[in-house]
Amino acid sequence: MTIRDASAEWQGTLKEGSGRLRLGSGVFEGAYSFPSRFENGPGTNPEELIAAAHAGCFSMALSAILGREGHVPAGIHTVAKVHLGATTAGPTITRIELETEASVAGLAANDFERLAQTAKSACLVSRALAGVAAITLKASLIIR
Repeated sequence: MTIRDASAEWQGTLKEGSGRLRLGSGVFEGAYSFPSRFENGPGTNPEELIAAAHAGCFSMALSAILGREGHVPAGIHTVAKVHLGATTAGPTITRIELETEASVAGLAANDFERLAQTAKSACLVSRALAGVAAITLKASLIIR
């Protein structure tokens, strides 16, 4: 079983404090704060890192599913948008939108949509985030 880790440090109060997030692999370390999370301040935030994880996971899942069907993608580009909203429980991830486009020779658009929806369900991060109210997908096949 593979185990991945990351760490966070925080100093100060919620609104005036700041911290650093670091991936266990060491390939990323970044500052985060109340403004970077709940406003548009500089730095990263947990939701942005969730978006990156979801986009990466989905792209790999789609590549695997296309490959199993005999289609090798020339390229897959995915954007994940994590919506942070207010609920009675407090700040909550209320929605995640996945937008993907792929260049895949010889694949019909309806087959691509079906395989992309399968990838959304199969993606490990999608499954981990199943408690999010809505995870939507917009898939576009690039015809060259």
